[in-house]
Amino acid sequence: MRLTSAVTGCAAALLALTGCGSGDGPRAAVPPTATGSLERLAAEVKCRPDMQTDADEIRQALCRTSDGRFVLATFATDRGQREWINEAKDYGGHYLVGRKWVAVGETDVVTALRATLGGDIEEGTDHSAHHGH
Repeated sequence: MRLTSAVTGCAAALLALTGCGSGDGPRAAVPPTATGSLERLAAEVKCRPDMQTDADEIRQALCRTSDGRFVLATFATDRGQREWINEAKDYGGHYLVGRKWVAVGETDVVTALRATLGGDIEEGTDHSAHHGH
């Protein structure tokens, strides 16, 4: 499955982007969920995407805004998106999920992106209990 290599690549990016820590800030009104190409979504949040994967099934880029760094990915199909998310969640992280797109980053970054892009926040597996803290 080609998406597996994209998930592995994203996992490396996630490990670089996400750390320990969370915190629920104030909740803002959530706009309608954005749609469109990776470039259009990136433009909505004023980031210049650094393309990492540009394939038929998935397009993935690293982005940086004033709120922080995140991975932005778009998918050809809903099923491909769900499979990618389900595999990526094993690596932890915070996911902002829209129709055929996902943004992955720290809680604060994902929350800030949601104020512009809408979408639903999903959490990856918390492995902190396995680190011997």
